[in-house]
Amino acid sequence: MQYSLGIDAGGTFTDAVLIRDTDGAIVQKTKVITTYPDPLDGISRAIDELDKEYTRNVKLVSVSTTLSTNTILEDTGFPVAAILVGDYAIPQEGFPTPNYIMVNGGHTSNGEEAAPLDEEKVRNFALEVKDKVAAFAVSAFFSNRNSDHELRVKHIITELTGLPVVCGHELSQEVGAYDRAITAYLNAQLLPITHNFIQSILKDIHARGIEANLLMLKCDGSVIGMEEALERPIESIFSGPAASLVGASYLTKLDTCAMIDVGGTSTDVALIKNGVPELSEHGAIVGGWKTMVKAVRMETSATGGDSHVWISDRKFHVGPRRVIPLCRAAQQYPGFLKQLHESKSPSKKLLDENVQSTKYFVRTGFRPIGLTKSEEEIYDYILHTPVSYVDLFQKMKKHPSTYAIDNLIKKRLIQPIGFTPTDMLHVLGEMQKWDTEASIAGAEKLAKLLQLDKEEFCRQVKRKVARNMASALISYLIEGIPADIVQRILSAENFTRFKVETPVVLLGGPVWAFKEEMEKLIDAQFIVPENADVGNAAGALVGKGIKRVDILIKKHFAPITGEGVSNEELKEAKEVVEYFVFTPEGRKVFTDHVEAIAFATETGKKIVMDYMIAAGYCSNDVGIEVTRKDMVITEGEMPMESKIIVVGVGTSHIVMEKSCIPEYMRKKAFSFSKALDGSYSGK
Repeated sequence: MQYSLGIDAGGTFTDAVLIRDTDGAIVQKTKVITTYPDPLDGISRAIDELDKEYTRNVKLVSVSTTLSTNTILEDTGFPVAAILVGDYAIPQEGFPTPNYIMVNGGHTSNGEEAAPLDEEKVRNFALEVKDKVAAFAVSAFFSNRNSDHELRVKHIITELTGLPVVCGHELSQEVGAYDRAITAYLNAQLLPITHNFIQSILKDIHARGIEANLLMLKCDGSVIGMEEALERPIESIFSGPAASLVGASYLTKLDTCAMIDVGGTSTDVALIKNGVPELSEHGAIVGGWKTMVKAVRMETSATGGDSHVWISDRKFHVGPRRVIPLCRAAQQYPGFLKQLHESKSPSKKLLDENVQSTKYFVRTGFRPIGLTKSEEEIYDYILHTPVSYVDLFQKMKKHPSTYAIDNLIKKRLIQPIGFTPTDMLHVLGEMQKWDTEASIAGAEKLAKLLQLDKEEFCRQVKRKVARNMASALISYLIEGIPADIVQRILSAENFTRFKVETPVVLLGGPVWAFKEEMEKLIDAQFIVPENADVGNAAGALVGKGIKRVDILIKKHFAPITGEGVSNEELKEAKEVVEYFVFTPEGRKVFTDHVEAIAFATETGKKIVMDYMIAAGYCSNDVGIEVTRKDMVITEGEMPMESKIIVVGVGTSHIVMEKSCIPEYMRKKAFSFSKALDGSYSGK
């Protein structure tokens, strides 16, 4: 019997599921705390908890991880140099690295050379920065129409430095040279990190005697093999929501459904139609940088199981910050429960997000750099056991700066502990995973400030969390409705109610506890499937192979030069109609529109099928759909532009009786990985 292993390393938990290949059934699952900042230890622990009788027969491993997203958000990627070919206008926020230059070159929208490439400037820059960086990124004007200059720069840099080079046209065929440059830069940053991550996972599973192929989930819900994961790590950003969405469809057997995934930090909403996730029309934005990466369209709200519940101005708030739940802290830190019972409460006048009777702080272990005097003073009094604001006041003999505390949290030097929706569910008896007594103690302290009993306080928190979930769903499905209107309708003040026609799948640890509240707010079929707590790990494994290729056909009027044409013909015609076909493989010119369409269609199909076969699919397991969009100015005339969209969808690997993943795929991945070894040493 063969099995497949799906792993999702999320912000709070790392989940693993084992799926039997013959029928797709989940036979075992595990959930452990995610290790931060390196998720590998958590992944290893999750595998440790699985039955070895199963794992030794695993033939496929697929992973979804927040590694790429966190690296960009925290700006902890490797140093990269960038070469921008063309007359770029750098935005006010600047380019993300000081190691960049602009050089003459680039092409026009028709793919013709706009200016000669300044190769000498490229050489001088490459030699100047090669010892300061781990990789290069290159983006040229209209490289999506003609990639010659990008490829020439790549050849020069590779020859001079031997370092990896990422070209913008390799990642996107969309218009927008600057956004392609940002995408290429971020992708280059992630190369060594992803290389080390994949190699570590391979080493771990091979040490367990698992001889399996490794796949990774992309942010559009599709899976890719190791080779592409190593080359294009940028495409794994936001793979968590994509994994959840694909998992929701798999667990419920619904090809079309909405999904609400309640995680530790946030709630994500997304939609899948006919088995394909709905993608955003715009590139994903991560860390404030706009990319050209097509990701699942999602609505995210800052409400999760670990969201901080706090009180000020005689009302409670949920989030947006994340904290360690009191119930978990009581198990993690000996003596904390007694401390919680006996600690004094701060003055009501001082209450804010960081000054609460249930708020504590503990060091994370990160090395402090560049602290202000106020931050350093507070940090010295916060050790590896929890302390409250009142504790700090008593030790320092003065009120500590809440601004400085906030900065220490932002710098990830201290981790806050507080009351959360997870604690609320412990108090109401709907969850019993950690120390319920700690949750009750916290609820009593907060409820007292609002003159409520602890149960009523927790019920109000539960209703608030459910309303936030419902609001995120409606905002996703009906874009453009003001938030206050959504909230008014959800509160039923106007005798109205939203109705959702498609089923809504709820995923997340204790998400079943909110189903009844959601049904009161929205008229919809809410489904909590079996194994909803590990839906993201299942999604990491069962994502389909999806490849989309867009090919543009542009009408062009070329002047007749007179060569080989009689004077009479020149009088009759001043120009000839041509059709430029821009493919990822280059530009082709046709004089017949039908021939151009046929070439674009066949080229798109070939690119898609080659990709799917390289990803391990058999040709008869891939369905290809072709769509054509025309831009016509005058009715009856040939289109000025046509776009051929070719989409290939492959059957999920795990439902195949005999895997079509070829052995050469693993060899190629190891070969590529070996070529990278040593490239980043000392960088």
